[in-house]
Amino acid sequence: MNTERLTLISLLLVTFMAASVLAVQPFGANYTIVKPSERAPMDAPSNHTALAGNVTELSITGMSTTQSWQGYYGNVSGTIQLADASDHQMYNWSIASPEGEIYATTIVTVNWAGIACFDLVNDHDDLETAFGIASDDVDGVNETFSDAGTHDLFYTNNVQFAAGDCASTSIYDGSHTSTNNHFEEVLLTDDAGTPTSVIFTSILDEEDVVGFDDALHDFEMLVLENGHGTDIATTVYYFYVELE
Repeated sequence: MNTERLTLISLLLVTFMAASVLAVQPFGANYTIVKPSERAPMDAPSNHTALAGNVTELSITGMSTTQSWQGYYGNVSGTIQLADASDHQMYNWSIASPEGEIYATTIVTVNWAGIACFDLVNDHDDLETAFGIASDDVDGVNETFSDAGTHDLFYTNNVQFAAGDCASTSIYDGSHTSTNNHFEEVLLTDDAGTPTSVIFTSILDEEDVVGFDDALHDFEMLVLENGHGTDIATTVYYFYVELE
């Protein structure tokens, strides 16, 4: 084989390899319901005996279930694989304690190439309107997520998000309050021009953490769902996972 032909083959091979390099985008995630959805039990009413002519001062305390959010939590298992387009595996590596992210979104086809931080300052009003949330609701989007968050560094579709880049929150752990580095959730979007294109992103804890229910979990996350007024319709979410 002459030198010119060898050089041409080498160049073609390098070109083919360069064209085959793709970002590692999240895969669709399969799930199994471990525990059915449930709400907090309703408190029994207190009682007081009224007597005509009396005036009684009362200090009332109570709880109410949010009409804006659904919660998800659980554990993640899986493998990192080397496979072709027909899913023929050349090799795979089982993961006992996975790192990565879980994504939940109402977007049917996510444009992972356009992944970016959700603009909490400019777009939260439109997002709240889409889910029936009033601007003065205490469980609104900007009351739950903050740009002052300190989420860990992570990657999505080979895009780096540095620590604290995006609006984030920390879901309650076993201490029953938010704890830094535990159950961090970040707001992403695939289209900065569409305020409702939000992708709820839970950063996996590499080691199981004691969750809100005093059990070990890999992730906890909140997603929006409109349950205000007479709205009894459900919201469909699509789940993706990116393991490292």
